[in-house]
This record gives sequence, C-alpha cells and structure tokens, in this order.
Amino acid sequence: MAALGAPLRTLRALLRELRRAAGGSYRDSPAYRHVLAAFRAHRVTSEKLCRAQQELHFQAATYLCLLRSVREHEALHREYHGRGERSPQEVAGLVGFRLPQQPGGKG
Repeated sequence: MAALGAPLRTLRALLRELRRAAGGSYRDSPAYRHVLAAFRAHRVTSEKLCRAQQELHFQAATYLCLLRSVREHEALHREYHGRGERSPQEVAGLVGFRLPQQPGGKG
C-alpha cells in the first residue's frame, strides 16, 4: 500500500465504496454509522492529541483497499468466468477460425 494521503480523502473514498456495495440505503447501514463514529471519535482537536489517529487512518485505508479489491474482483469474475460448454462454431469464432461447410448444406 502506498502513502496514506489525507484522512478526509480516505473517509470519502470509503463512504463511496460503501455506497457502491450497499446500494441506495447505505446511510442506514451499521458499517456507515460505525465508520463515521470512528472518524469523529479519533479526530484531532485543540484540546487533545489523538495518538490512535494514524492507526485508525491505516485501518480505514486497508478496509478501503479490501472493498475496492472485492468490487473489482467481482467485475472481472463476471466478465471472464466460463459460461458453460460452448458449441464448436462459437469456439472456432473466438479464435478466428471458420468451420468447413458440410456437403449437402448441413453446416
């Protein structure tokens, strides 16, 4: 994993991935509420310095990477997963060949 970047950017990207994963009502999900509560609890204020902020940011970036990877894996799986057995004509067309015509016009 590369540099962490800004915590606000990580939070926004994490919420965006949660929206993609959950669909329309993502704000009602426990994951959404937990992420926001954790970021609010670990922010730095003028009264105290939160030592766990970097730890929370690293965990959020790791979870963001997991959500993105799962989404991309599912997209690749849908695109390249086998669709069962194909006919000889379809397989020949995939590799750029044509099957010879059978005598009597049967093929």
